[in-house]
Amino acid sequence: MNRRRLLGGVVGAAVAAGAGSWVARARARDAVQWMPPGTPGAMRLRDFGKTGLKVSEVGFGSWGIGGSYGATEKAQSLSALARAEELGCNFVDSAQVYGDAEVTLGEFLQGRRSKWIVATKYSGQKAGLTATLEGQLKRFQTDTIDLYQLHWVPRGADAALFDELAKIKQAGKARFIGVSLYSAEDIDDVLDMPHVDAFQVAMSLLDPDPFMERLRAIHAGGKAVIVRSALREGFLTGKFKRDAKFPDPGDQRHSLTPAQVAGLVDEVERFRFLEKEAGSMVNAAARYPLSFADVSTVILGTKTPKQSDSNFGQVPGGTLSRATLDAIRDVQVDLELGSRAHRWLRRIAFAP
Repeated sequence: MNRRRLLGGVVGAAVAAGAGSWVARARARDAVQWMPPGTPGAMRLRDFGKTGLKVSEVGFGSWGIGGSYGATEKAQSLSALARAEELGCNFVDSAQVYGDAEVTLGEFLQGRRSKWIVATKYSGQKAGLTATLEGQLKRFQTDTIDLYQLHWVPRGADAALFDELAKIKQAGKARFIGVSLYSAEDIDDVLDMPHVDAFQVAMSLLDPDPFMERLRAIHAGGKAVIVRSALREGFLTGKFKRDAKFPDPGDQRHSLTPAQVAGLVDEVERFRFLEKEAGSMVNAAARYPLSFADVSTVILGTKTPKQSDSNFGQVPGGTLSRATLDAIRDVQVDLELGSRAHRWLRRIAFAP
């Protein structure tokens, strides 16, 4: 008996034992959180948590223009940003550790600062949070950052960084504050912090957790949610073969072994069926997190005007159907993606 049938049998037994009302509540909960489709290709604005900001549902990830995926040219980066703006993007995410990204953005934002919601991060620089922020304000050539984030969830003695983060908000150096996090436990901690306005988390077809693992709590918490890595370092574009190589040492994928590359490509191939509904793997991968109403924006790494045309001119406005989300869940179960407990939960909550 394969894993899917075994899980189906477990679910059947649970329902037969009287779990029907709980299943109905779970289905109703998820139906509320699903984001209905709009006009494909038309950028929608979503609520950015409780901040009052309206943010483009697809944001500009600046790792690429900083050189994290290999060398780039400033003129091309500026053109990519301008094209993103034309297509309705108003959110950009960066960090000092993203190479030259902040400098490039500072140049781009002159004369158009009011059109953009700018997010950046403190990544543990030795100078300290406040001094690092001052340098970032100079690079961005602005007086305030719209969303200033910690690049991880500090604990122990480092937890005092949250107090410092709150102080820069009180001083007007940052309009809102947030955290870039990595685990379900991180989400739990941040949801308990009323002064934190937003959090950023990785989520993709290959990495449904920790977002899906804490979906109910996220919905109740009401904080702005920024999704990163929806394309899983470009693998979910579907353009790579099993023998793909990344020779540039500046490319974050350079350290992947041939076996890791081949394994990622094999997993991506299991989701090829999504192209029929979404039109492309890029659309499908980005629309997966966008299908959940609790997601404020999905940031897509962008380097060129051509990528801007795809990321901001084709991805927005669309979501995946509930039937397709069910099919995605089945593939994730087979590939054992996400926590074991949550795979079982999804099998109940999304059962047809």
